[in-house]
Amino acid sequence: MSFFDILGVAGTGMSAQRIRISSVSANLANVNTTRTEDGGPYQRRDVVFKHILEGELAGGVKVTEVVKDEKPPILKYEPGHPDADEEGYVAFPNINPIEEMVNMLEASKSYEANATVLSTAKQLAMKALTIGKAQ
Repeated sequence: MSFFDILGVAGTGMSAQRIRISSVSANLANVNTTRTEDGGPYQRRDVVFKHILEGELAGGVKVTEVVKDEKPPILKYEPGHPDADEEGYVAFPNINPIEEMVNMLEASKSYEANATVLSTAKQLAMKALTIGKAQ
């Protein structure tokens, strides 16, 4: 694996985790959104990764899609809510904030690990440039 391959693979990891962090942020921001443009409550988003097996960035990762979670909404009895049905129930997104925070921490740590790889590769390249240099 060449120096540039290392940079590319780490870059794909950082890019994928940035998308994951954005998705988790949207999930947390919409935990109480009961009405969207589609007419129902917000649906949690999940990022799907795929390992890159061939080509210039082999060993890296890419985001293939962002999918909506198909779990049914949580119904809460709130008859005064503007989005309540005839029986007084409101459909809230099925989002667990604790799970989302764990996903955010995991994505953040993965991003940080890839940034460390980039930093270490840069330091190694700088050291390699000084080998054989007259003192």
